[in-house]
Amino acid sequence: MNSYGTLFRITTFGESHGPAIGVVIDGCPADLEMDENFIQSELDRRRPGQSKITTQRKESDIFKIHSGVFEGKSTGTPIAIVIENQDQRSKDYGHLADAFRPSHADFTYEAKYGHRDYRGGGRSSARETAARVAAGAIAKLLLRKEKIEISGYVSQVGNIKTPPYTQLDLSKTENNIVRCPDEAIADKMIALIDKTRKEQDTIGGMVTCVIKNTPVGLGEPVFDKLHAELGKAMLSINAVKGFEYGSGFDGIQLKGSEHNDEFYNEGGKIKTKTNHSGGIQGGIANGEDIYFNVAFKPVATIMKDQQSVDKEGNVTTVSGKGRHDPCVVPRAVPIVEAMAALVIADFLLRNKVSRM
Repeated sequence: MNSYGTLFRITTFGESHGPAIGVVIDGCPADLEMDENFIQSELDRRRPGQSKITTQRKESDIFKIHSGVFEGKSTGTPIAIVIENQDQRSKDYGHLADAFRPSHADFTYEAKYGHRDYRGGGRSSARETAARVAAGAIAKLLLRKEKIEISGYVSQVGNIKTPPYTQLDLSKTENNIVRCPDEAIADKMIALIDKTRKEQDTIGGMVTCVIKNTPVGLGEPVFDKLHAELGKAMLSINAVKGFEYGSGFDGIQLKGSEHNDEFYNEGGKIKTKTNHSGGIQGGIANGEDIYFNVAFKPVATIMKDQQSVDKEGNVTTVSGKGRHDPCVVPRAVPIVEAMAALVIADFLLRNKVSRM
């Protein structure tokens, strides 16, 4: 499927080396002011070529709104956004017409569809995520009205990691090219990524996301639990290998008496003393901070020769060519935020029909 969402629904289209990529947003309420400068700034955070530790493909990622907006406001009809591709080097992928790159989608796409666009991975390329960021920016504009804040940052690269988000100043996330709010740790991360790049290799990392001021009650029981939808949204992002929220996997080390979040009354507002639940209980937001981690694998394209097979099953050598990220997490931060915004915006609209 190329669509996501129930009421606030998006459909993305386009390929890495096609003429353009884009998104159609259906269900955006009318009369929402479109801050085009903000939308562009979100795309700029994701675009390639922004530093020495990202791919050097040069794309301005200038977007155009083709429908659904009039006199600066949404009309309630589908919003269509198109982003033209400008810097494709399809010749870099000619040697992959018949060969399968290790840990890429080449083999599985070929097996499913019988043919594939081998130029940069076609539809399986992370280039598609620019469309998600554009849609996520509009979702963020909707969430602004409810004072909901979404902040992502790089919390780990390789074995270098930050302390918990409660000990960090997230306003400093954009102060460096790796998007880590701890300057000293950021320097170490940058050095590791640059060293890995010079070794013609790649390395993985983690993006942590924090959602503040979520209204109590967002989420649905059973199958559409809030954390389940966040997990689905994050796992749909290219290169993601894991998702955990709240105490996550570390929670198994605690006893129930240690893990339970006790309630208390603060000036008429019910809160919890701890937040191992990650702001979600029973699949529904409880008003505390929602926080989660998204693990990204090392980028599959490396600049070293690797053994593989071709369409006929013959042994072949795949040579790394083209322009690729040595570590995807710095550019993944706005993608994670965008997908989180889409989930919360959708549940925000769904919640308006939960009761009389």
